[in-house]
Amino acid sequence: MSKSITQDMAYRQSLMKYTEKYGVSRASRKYNKSRSYIYFWKARWDGSVESLGCQSRRPHSHPNQHTETELKLIRDMRRRNPDLGMVELWHRLKKRGYTRRPESLFRVMRKMGMFPQEASKNHYTPKPYEQMTYPGQRIQVDVKVVPRRCIADPELRLFQYTAIDEFTRLRFLAAYPEQSTYSSADFLNKLVRWYARKGIQVECIQTDNGFEFTNRFSNSKKDILTLFEKTAHKLGIRHKLIRPYTPRHNGKVERSHREDQKRFYSCHSFYSLKDFETQLTVHNRRSNNFPMRPLGWLSPAEFTVQYV
Repeated sequence: MSKSITQDMAYRQSLMKYTEKYGVSRASRKYNKSRSYIYFWKARWDGSVESLGCQSRRPHSHPNQHTETELKLIRDMRRRNPDLGMVELWHRLKKRGYTRRPESLFRVMRKMGMFPQEASKNHYTPKPYEQMTYPGQRIQVDVKVVPRRCIADPELRLFQYTAIDEFTRLRFLAAYPEQSTYSSADFLNKLVRWYARKGIQVECIQTDNGFEFTNRFSNSKKDILTLFEKTAHKLGIRHKLIRPYTPRHNGKVERSHREDQKRFYSCHSFYSLKDFETQLTVHNRRSNNFPMRPLGWLSPAEFTVQYV
């Protein structure tokens, strides 16, 4: 029971003191409580307010609880067969006169602490984020599938390829009709030329483990370089892969995709690849001139000018 004095306990203490002075009948009328209620707490009261606290209502016993004979049978069987499965253990106990259900056996064994402790898992401690120190040091690249409701033609598929410089947050977007290693390689060539016009030399490209970027998880082509990887090697750019199933490692480009969904895809429609490309170019220019808190409320375009 908690040591703190609740409002109910203080009320009952006042009731008990009044009862002790004026009697049960008068206390019943004054406090608007039944005589049985007062007698109940009067029997518990030992003069201290702690005795007037609510106690656990959990029963001390149950008419259908396991008997000592059954508990001994379970303990002996478990001791002789420590690695036996639950169903087989219950089956053997049943042959020796055990009449309970498997669910009852599981509950009583858990209560008796007969299940081994789960082995502690190795906790993954993420490495601290490595801050970039100059433009072009690392570019995050990812692909966003354009929502179906934004496309007028039901047969058309559209994809947004996104590159974002980790230091300046300057983005380059391109439209493609497919998500493939060919599209990825073409996008890599385009982004290198686009950043070069901004005065930024790309040193490293960071992507996830999608098949449009790498064959890392392919069953048959694991040792074969994709066209994207060959293009990166040809351009002298290092290709870095993030940890599998950890999209937060590509967090900047993932975050920018959420902003695209909110500011662009939620209110635009596209009728062709050319139409999508035109609208995406306008959106790209607008996003690069939008102020950002990490950049001291400068836009990526304004922030980039300071370093190139």
